[in-house]
Amino acid sequence: MELVAITDAEFRRVRTMIHERAGISLSDAKRALVAGRLAKRLRHFGLGSFSDYLSLLGSGEGRGELQTMVDLLTTNETYFFRESAHFDFLAEQVLATHPAGAPLEIWSAACSSGEEVYTLAMVLAEHLGLERPWRITGTDLSTRVLALARSGHYPMSRARGLPEYYLKKYCLKGVRSAEGTFLIAPELRARTRFAQVNLIEPLPKGEPCDVIFLRNVMIYFDPATKRQVVDALIDRLRPGGHLIVGHSETLHGFSERLRLVRPTIYRRER
Repeated sequence: MELVAITDAEFRRVRTMIHERAGISLSDAKRALVAGRLAKRLRHFGLGSFSDYLSLLGSGEGRGELQTMVDLLTTNETYFFRESAHFDFLAEQVLATHPAGAPLEIWSAACSSGEEVYTLAMVLAEHLGLERPWRITGTDLSTRVLALARSGHYPMSRARGLPEYYLKKYCLKGVRSAEGTFLIAPELRARTRFAQVNLIEPLPKGEPCDVIFLRNVMIYFDPATKRQVVDALIDRLRPGGHLIVGHSETLHGFSERLRLVRPTIYRRER
């Protein structure tokens, strides 16, 4: 089937819808990406235009399809030990000084398919052991990537960035029908939990966090949305807790409650 063109008006409607739903600001440069990713949904429903698809999204039948659209239009690039300096800081500055016996709560607030969560679990298991009380929560807007994260089961090609030492110690290599894959060890998966959370909506109640990772997602928000999200996350941090963003991001000027510890790493002061 020939690719259906998306008109200016249709693209504006998609941009408005994804911004209202997820807080994501799509630039004009994303037009071809939007058309390409949503074209398969037009084919799925046998629709002849993006206007027909948008009408479906606005109907009662389109509630579930709206989540599918969000899944298709959100970027979920991630890998184990991505931006490894953050995990070094966690081990050397946070875990090394955390009081023995005190629970440790970490939140990966845009966890995608789970590699960040399980990287954190490996670092905590290595430096704190499995006797001390710690837990990692991973959340994302996309139900599709959360399903993979919950399984903890990945093709071996996704082991990029994962040191051989950690792969052997904290993962199970697939055999027979599962050859070419690996599974995160059950003792680590037992310390994790996953949930769908939309960061631009009121956050669910939960335990105060010692560390929140919010990496490589703020670049998709406009300034007002960034401020809203940061304020909400600070409220979930313990005083003295750390908020960590991606290497291409900054929170400079967003809150007087945060102090820059080093580039991309902030500490809640009050």
